[in-house]
Amino acid sequence: MGRVKDGYLLSFEEAVEIVKESTLESICQLANELRVESHGDTFDMCSILNARSGRCSEDCKWCSQSKFHKTDVNIYPLLGAVEAVEAAKYNESKGVRRFSLVTSGRAMSDSEIDQCCDIYREIEKVSNIKLCASMGLLNRSQLEKLQHSGVGRYHCNLETAPTYFPDLCTTHTIEDKLKTIHAAQDLGMAVCSGGIIGMGETMEQRVELAMILRDNNILSIPINVLNPIKGTLLEATPPLEDEEIIRTIAIFKILNPKAHIRLAGGRAEINHLMTQLLQSGVSASIVGDMLTTVGCDIDSDKLMFEKMGLKI
Repeated sequence: MGRVKDGYLLSFEEAVEIVKESTLESICQLANELRVESHGDTFDMCSILNARSGRCSEDCKWCSQSKFHKTDVNIYPLLGAVEAVEAAKYNESKGVRRFSLVTSGRAMSDSEIDQCCDIYREIEKVSNIKLCASMGLLNRSQLEKLQHSGVGRYHCNLETAPTYFPDLCTTHTIEDKLKTIHAAQDLGMAVCSGGIIGMGETMEQRVELAMILRDNNILSIPINVLNPIKGTLLEATPPLEDEEIIRTIAIFKILNPKAHIRLAGGRAEINHLMTQLLQSGVSASIVGDMLTTVGCDIDSDKLMFEKMGLKI
Protein backbone atom coordinates (compact mmCIF):
# COMPACT_ATOMS: atom_id res chain seq x y z
CA MET A 1 0.00 0.00 0.00
CA GLY A 2 2.90 2.35 0.65
CA ARG A 3 3.53 2.77 -3.07
CA VAL A 4 0.30 4.75 -3.38
CA LYS A 5 1.92 7.70 -1.58
CA ASP A 6 4.60 7.71 -4.27
CA GLY A 7 2.01 8.05 -7.02
CA TYR A 8 1.52 4.38 -7.86
CA LEU A 9 -1.86 3.70 -9.49
CA LEU A 10 -3.48 0.60 -8.07
CA SER A 11 -5.05 -1.90 -10.43
CA PHE A 12 -8.60 -3.06 -9.87
CA GLU A 13 -7.41 -6.37 -8.44
CA GLU A 14 -4.96 -4.67 -6.08
CA ALA A 15 -7.60 -2.24 -4.83
CA VAL A 16 -10.09 -5.03 -4.16
CA GLU A 17 -7.46 -6.99 -2.25
CA ILE A 18 -6.58 -3.95 -0.13
CA VAL A 19 -10.15 -3.06 0.78
CA LYS A 20 -11.08 -6.65 1.57
CA GLU A 21 -7.92 -8.05 3.16
CA SER A 22 -6.17 -5.14 4.90
CA THR A 23 -6.83 -4.42 8.53
CA LEU A 24 -9.24 -1.57 9.15
CA GLU A 25 -6.52 0.33 10.98
CA SER A 26 -4.03 0.11 8.11
CA ILE A 27 -6.44 1.11 5.36
CA CYS A 28 -7.73 4.07 7.39
CA GLN A 29 -4.22 5.17 8.27
CA LEU A 30 -3.17 5.27 4.61
CA ALA A 31 -6.33 7.15 3.61
CA ASN A 32 -5.77 9.69 6.39
CA GLU A 33 -2.12 10.20 5.40
CA LEU A 34 -3.24 10.87 1.84
CA ARG A 35 -5.82 13.37 3.10
CA VAL A 36 -3.21 15.28 5.07
CA GLU A 37 -0.82 15.20 2.13
CA SER A 38 -3.39 16.55 -0.33
CA HIS A 39 -5.44 18.92 1.85
CA GLY A 40 -3.58 19.44 5.11
CA ASP A 41 -5.92 20.35 7.94
CA THR A 42 -8.39 22.25 5.74
CA PHE A 43 -11.98 21.10 5.50
CA ASP A 44 -14.32 22.09 2.68
CA MET A 45 -17.99 22.75 3.45
CA CYS A 46 -20.61 23.20 0.74
CA SER A 47 -24.38 23.49 0.76
CA ILE A 48 -27.23 22.79 -1.63
CA LEU A 49 -30.73 24.13 -2.23
CA ASN A 50 -33.41 21.85 -3.67
CA ALA A 51 -34.52 24.40 -6.24
CA ARG A 52 -37.04 22.20 -8.08
CA SER A 53 -38.55 19.09 -6.57
CA GLY A 54 -40.46 16.03 -7.73
CA ARG A 55 -42.07 14.72 -10.93
CA CYS A 56 -38.78 13.45 -12.31
CA SER A 57 -39.09 11.47 -15.53
CA GLU A 58 -36.27 9.07 -14.60
CA ASP A 59 -36.81 5.69 -12.92
CA CYS A 60 -33.84 5.62 -10.51
CA LYS A 61 -34.84 3.03 -7.92
CA TRP A 62 -33.48 4.97 -4.94
CA CYS A 63 -35.02 8.35 -5.64
CA SER A 64 -38.07 9.79 -3.89
CA GLN A 65 -38.50 12.39 -6.64
CA SER A 66 -39.11 9.87 -9.45
CA LYS A 67 -42.62 9.94 -10.92
CA PHE A 68 -42.50 6.13 -10.85
CA HIS A 69 -42.57 6.11 -7.04
CA LYS A 70 -45.27 7.01 -4.54
CA THR A 71 -43.55 8.99 -1.80
CA ASP A 72 -44.31 11.95 0.40
CA VAL A 73 -41.73 14.17 -1.29
CA ASN A 74 -42.63 17.84 -1.73
CA ILE A 75 -43.39 18.82 -5.31
CA TYR A 76 -42.77 22.36 -6.53
CA PRO A 77 -41.49 24.20 -9.62
CA LEU A 78 -38.28 26.18 -9.93
CA LEU A 79 -37.80 28.55 -7.01
CA GLY A 80 -37.41 32.27 -7.47
CA ALA A 81 -34.33 34.38 -6.91
CA VAL A 82 -35.30 35.76 -3.49
CA GLU A 83 -35.22 32.41 -1.70
CA ALA A 84 -32.04 31.28 -3.46
CA VAL A 85 -30.21 34.54 -2.72
CA GLU A 86 -31.17 34.39 0.96
CA ALA A 87 -30.01 30.77 1.20
CA ALA A 88 -26.67 31.62 -0.39
CA LYS A 89 -26.13 34.59 1.94
CA TYR A 90 -27.04 32.51 4.99
CA ASN A 91 -24.61 29.76 4.08
CA GLU A 92 -21.82 32.22 3.40
CA SER A 93 -22.41 33.79 6.83
CA LYS A 94 -21.84 30.34 8.36
CA GLY A 95 -18.50 29.88 6.64
CA VAL A 96 -19.74 27.60 3.86
CA ARG A 97 -17.51 27.92 0.80
CA ARG A 98 -19.78 26.68 -1.98
CA PHE A 99 -23.47 26.84 -2.80
CA SER A 100 -25.40 24.88 -5.41
CA LEU A 101 -28.87 24.92 -6.90
CA VAL A 102 -30.09 21.35 -7.44
CA THR A 103 -33.07 20.56 -9.65
CA SER A 104 -35.06 17.38 -10.16
CA GLY A 105 -35.54 15.92 -13.62
CA ARG A 106 -33.46 14.50 -16.43
CA ALA A 107 -32.33 17.95 -17.55
CA MET A 108 -33.42 21.58 -17.84
CA SER A 109 -34.93 23.43 -20.77
CA ASP A 110 -33.04 26.37 -22.22
CA SER A 111 -35.53 28.80 -20.72
CA GLU A 112 -35.13 27.20 -17.28
CA ILE A 113 -31.35 27.45 -17.59
CA ASP A 114 -31.79 31.14 -18.37
CA GLN A 115 -33.85 31.56 -15.19
CA CYS A 116 -31.16 29.82 -13.15
CA CYS A 117 -28.47 32.00 -14.70
CA ASP A 118 -30.41 35.08 -13.61
CA ILE A 119 -30.55 33.67 -10.07
CA TYR A 120 -26.81 33.06 -10.01
CA ARG A 121 -26.15 36.62 -11.20
CA GLU A 122 -28.33 37.93 -8.37
CA ILE A 123 -26.36 35.84 -5.87
CA GLU A 124 -23.08 37.20 -7.20
CA LYS A 125 -24.27 40.75 -6.58
CA VAL A 126 -24.53 40.20 -2.82
CA SER A 127 -22.23 37.28 -2.04
CA ASN A 128 -18.74 35.96 -2.68
CA ILE A 129 -19.69 32.32 -2.15
CA LYS A 130 -18.49 30.00 -4.91
CA LEU A 131 -21.28 28.77 -7.16
CA CYS A 132 -22.09 25.24 -8.28
CA ALA A 133 -24.96 23.65 -10.17
CA SER A 134 -26.58 20.20 -10.33
CA MET A 135 -29.20 20.15 -13.05
CA GLY A 136 -29.02 16.80 -14.77
CA LEU A 137 -27.85 15.88 -18.23
CA LEU A 138 -27.11 19.28 -19.71
CA ASN A 139 -25.52 19.95 -23.08
CA ARG A 140 -22.45 22.08 -23.77
CA SER A 141 -24.34 25.28 -24.61
CA GLN A 142 -26.38 25.08 -21.40
CA LEU A 143 -23.25 24.47 -19.34
CA GLU A 144 -21.58 27.40 -21.03
CA LYS A 145 -24.48 29.65 -20.03
CA LEU A 146 -24.10 28.55 -16.42
CA GLN A 147 -20.37 29.14 -16.57
CA HIS A 148 -20.87 32.67 -17.86
CA SER A 149 -23.29 33.36 -14.99
CA GLY A 150 -20.61 32.54 -12.41
CA VAL A 151 -20.92 28.77 -11.93
CA GLY A 152 -17.46 27.27 -11.59
CA ARG A 153 -18.30 23.66 -10.74
CA TYR A 154 -20.89 21.27 -12.14
CA HIS A 155 -22.20 18.27 -10.23
CA CYS A 156 -23.30 15.05 -11.93
CA ASN A 157 -23.13 11.86 -9.86
CA LEU A 158 -22.32 8.61 -11.62
CA GLU A 159 -24.20 7.04 -8.66
CA THR A 160 -22.79 3.50 -8.90
CA ALA A 161 -20.53 1.23 -10.95
CA PRO A 162 -21.17 1.00 -14.70
CA THR A 163 -21.77 -2.74 -14.30
CA TYR A 164 -24.53 -2.14 -11.74
CA PHE A 165 -26.16 1.07 -12.99
CA PRO A 166 -28.54 -0.67 -15.47
CA ASP A 167 -30.01 -2.62 -12.53
CA LEU A 168 -30.96 0.64 -10.82
CA CYS A 169 -31.97 2.91 -13.71
CA THR A 170 -33.17 2.27 -17.26
CA THR A 171 -34.08 5.76 -18.48
CA HIS A 172 -30.50 7.00 -18.88
CA THR A 173 -27.00 5.56 -18.80
CA ILE A 174 -23.57 6.10 -17.32
CA GLU A 175 -22.50 7.15 -20.80
CA ASP A 176 -25.11 9.94 -20.76
CA LYS A 177 -23.66 11.16 -17.48
CA LEU A 178 -20.08 11.02 -18.73
CA LYS A 179 -21.07 13.03 -21.81
CA THR A 180 -22.25 15.88 -19.55
CA ILE A 181 -19.18 15.56 -17.31
CA HIS A 182 -16.80 15.74 -20.27
CA ALA A 183 -18.64 18.71 -21.74
CA ALA A 184 -18.23 20.59 -18.47
CA GLN A 185 -14.55 19.67 -18.25
CA ASP A 186 -13.96 20.74 -21.85
CA LEU A 187 -15.28 24.19 -20.89
CA GLY A 188 -12.81 24.36 -18.01
CA MET A 189 -15.40 23.80 -15.30
CA ALA A 190 -14.53 21.72 -12.24
CA VAL A 191 -16.68 18.64 -11.79
CA CYS A 192 -18.15 17.07 -8.66
CA SER A 193 -19.22 13.45 -9.10
CA GLY A 194 -19.65 10.50 -6.79
CA GLY A 195 -22.34 8.08 -5.85
CA ILE A 196 -24.49 6.23 -3.35
CA ILE A 197 -23.34 3.19 -1.42
CA GLY A 198 -25.63 0.62 0.16
CA MET A 199 -27.92 0.02 -2.84
CA GLY A 200 -27.08 -3.66 -3.11
CA GLU A 201 -23.79 -3.23 -4.94
CA THR A 202 -20.73 -5.33 -4.12
CA MET A 203 -17.48 -3.99 -2.73
CA GLU A 204 -15.93 -4.78 -6.11
CA GLN A 205 -18.49 -2.48 -7.73
CA ARG A 206 -17.64 0.30 -5.28
CA VAL A 207 -14.01 -0.05 -6.31
CA GLU A 208 -15.16 0.06 -9.94
CA LEU A 209 -16.95 3.37 -9.28
CA ALA A 210 -13.94 4.81 -7.46
CA MET A 211 -11.70 3.89 -10.38
CA ILE A 212 -13.88 5.41 -13.09
CA LEU A 213 -13.95 8.62 -11.07
CA ARG A 214 -10.14 8.47 -10.91
CA ASP A 215 -9.90 7.84 -14.65
CA ASN A 216 -12.05 10.89 -15.32
CA ASN A 217 -10.00 13.18 -13.04
CA ILE A 218 -12.82 13.97 -10.61
CA LEU A 219 -11.48 16.04 -7.71
CA SER A 220 -14.65 16.36 -5.62
CA ILE A 221 -16.31 13.02 -4.82
CA PRO A 222 -19.51 13.08 -2.74
CA ILE A 223 -20.33 9.77 -1.07
CA ASN A 224 -23.95 9.22 -0.08
CA VAL A 225 -25.02 6.39 2.21
CA LEU A 226 -28.43 5.14 1.12
CA ASN A 227 -31.29 6.34 3.27
CA PRO A 228 -34.06 3.98 2.12
CA ILE A 229 -37.18 6.03 1.48
CA LYS A 230 -40.66 4.54 1.80
CA GLY A 231 -42.33 4.28 -1.57
CA THR A 232 -39.13 3.72 -3.56
CA LEU A 233 -38.03 0.34 -4.89
CA LEU A 234 -35.13 0.30 -2.42
CA GLU A 235 -37.24 1.02 0.67
CA ALA A 236 -36.48 -2.38 2.23
CA THR A 237 -32.72 -2.32 1.60
CA PRO A 238 -30.82 -3.33 4.76
CA PRO A 239 -28.24 -0.86 6.08
CA LEU A 240 -24.51 -1.37 5.61
CA GLU A 241 -22.35 -2.45 8.51
CA ASP A 242 -20.27 0.35 10.03
CA GLU A 243 -16.95 -1.21 9.07
CA GLU A 244 -18.07 -1.63 5.46
CA ILE A 245 -18.87 2.09 5.26
CA ILE A 246 -15.50 3.06 6.71
CA ARG A 247 -13.59 0.71 4.39
CA THR A 248 -15.48 2.06 1.39
CA ILE A 249 -14.71 5.69 2.24
CA ALA A 250 -11.04 4.81 2.75
CA ILE A 251 -10.64 3.01 -0.58
CA PHE A 252 -12.25 5.93 -2.42
CA LYS A 253 -9.53 8.17 -0.95
CA ILE A 254 -6.75 5.68 -1.65
CA LEU A 255 -7.82 5.45 -5.29
CA ASN A 256 -8.36 9.22 -5.57
CA PRO A 257 -5.60 10.68 -3.37
CA LYS A 258 -5.88 14.26 -4.64
CA ALA A 259 -9.68 14.43 -4.54
CA HIS A 260 -11.90 15.75 -1.76
CA ILE A 261 -13.92 12.81 -0.43
CA ARG A 262 -17.12 14.57 0.53
CA LEU A 263 -19.76 13.25 2.91
CA ALA A 264 -23.21 13.84 1.44
CA GLY A 265 -26.63 12.23 1.88
CA GLY A 266 -27.23 9.79 4.71
CA ARG A 267 -25.33 11.88 7.24
CA ALA A 268 -27.91 11.24 9.94
CA GLU A 269 -27.32 7.49 9.66
CA ILE A 270 -23.53 7.74 10.02
CA ASN A 271 -23.08 10.53 12.56
CA HIS A 272 -21.81 8.00 15.10
CA LEU A 273 -18.94 7.24 12.68
CA MET A 274 -17.89 10.81 12.06
CA THR A 275 -14.71 10.74 14.12
CA GLN A 276 -13.51 7.61 12.31
CA LEU A 277 -14.52 8.88 8.89
CA LEU A 278 -12.68 12.16 9.40
CA GLN A 279 -9.60 10.03 10.05
CA SER A 280 -10.20 7.80 7.04
CA GLY A 281 -9.83 10.18 4.12
CA VAL A 282 -12.80 12.54 4.41
CA SER A 283 -11.88 16.19 3.81
CA ALA A 284 -15.22 17.75 2.85
CA SER A 285 -18.94 17.59 3.49
CA ILE A 286 -22.26 18.90 2.35
CA VAL A 287 -23.81 20.68 5.34
CA GLY A 288 -27.36 21.74 6.04
CA ASP A 289 -30.34 20.04 4.38
CA MET A 290 -29.71 17.16 1.95
CA LEU A 291 -32.37 17.55 -0.74
CA THR A 292 -35.22 15.27 0.38
CA THR A 293 -33.61 13.89 3.55
CA VAL A 294 -32.80 15.52 6.85
CA GLY A 295 -29.38 17.11 7.01
CA CYS A 296 -27.31 18.28 9.95
CA ASP A 297 -27.08 21.63 11.70
CA ILE A 298 -24.26 23.73 10.24
CA ASP A 299 -23.08 25.12 13.58
CA SER A 300 -22.93 21.64 15.11
CA ASP A 301 -21.00 20.38 12.12
CA LYS A 302 -18.52 23.25 12.33
CA LEU A 303 -17.94 22.61 16.02
CA MET A 304 -17.32 18.93 15.36
CA PHE A 305 -14.90 19.60 12.52
CA GLU A 306 -13.00 22.18 14.54
CA LYS A 307 -12.75 19.83 17.54
CA MET A 308 -11.04 17.38 15.19
CA GLY A 309 -8.40 20.05 14.47
CA LEU A 310 -9.75 20.88 11.02
CA LYS A 311 -9.77 24.39 9.60
CA ILE A 312 -13.00 25.52 7.96
